Amino acid sequence: MFFRREQQRDPSFSERLSALREAGFRVQEKGPEEAVVRRERCVALIEQRAGSGPRIVKSGYVFGDEAGYLTSKGFQTVWTTPSGKEYPATAEQLEAYHDFLEDLREYLGLPSLYNESLGTTHAVHRYDRVAGREGAATGA
Repeated sequence: MFFRREQQRDPSFSERLSALREAGFRVQEKGPEEAVVRRERCVALIEQRAGSGPRIVKSGYVFGDEAGYLTSKGFQTVWTTPSGKEYPATAEQLEAYHDFLEDLREYLGLPSLYNESLGTTHAVHRYDRVAGREGAATGA
């Protein structure tokens, strides 16, 4: 019948990576189910989950030879690198990062969540302004 809908086919991980390459992302495969995706200075580690689709494991902004991950310090947003260096997050960096993640989700076929579409979400929240107060919790 001409009213029959075609069944949607779920693309393979390699097909999704090819679509990312065609969209202008640089893709470096790290194995059959893992890849590093980069556009300008934004970077993300993605992996294929068994039984479901791909997911973004980590994402960040490149500083030199390492990636900084977004950290909220309560009063300021910074990029924190694995070596412990912190760089203040500028509006231009956050805009590029937000656009990168939105485009990445679209090409991977991931849902766009409401809270993420409002602005950039943080990987880590570290509010240190209560440190040293009497009765304050210790740790990060």
